[in-house]
Amino acid sequence: MPLRTEPYAAPVNYGCLPGTLNPADGAEIDAVWLGPALKVGSVLELPVLGLLHLLDGDHKVIFALDSQSGADAAAQAKLLAWFPPERGARLLDASEAEAWLDSLISRFVDLQSRVKCCAAHTDSD
Repeated sequence: MPLRTEPYAAPVNYGCLPGTLNPADGAEIDAVWLGPALKVGSVLELPVLGLLHLLDGDHKVIFALDSQSGADAAAQAKLLAWFPPERGARLLDASEAEAWLDSLISRFVDLQSRVKCCAAHTDSD
């Protein structure tokens, strides 16, 4: 069962970044590919184009082959229009996307070090 249903299909390819965790929804970080349709299960390694920032924190990392392409601008407009206004969708650039991803990595590493620290001490120590 999906977390939520949308009134119509996504106007872009939609996937995730395997092995990541978005604290906003507890699922893998969402990824959006602005390009030709891809076969389900396709794996791409591309530089980050930007971030679709949402008020609820369930941001989407955006990828594209050519950031200067007019087609990408049209796809970005369709992507923004797909989200209802109350979600506050806005586009951020690649540096802001990378900063958000880095902050998640930092939080995860900090949490892991605290868990290891706590697990390293027992009542018998």
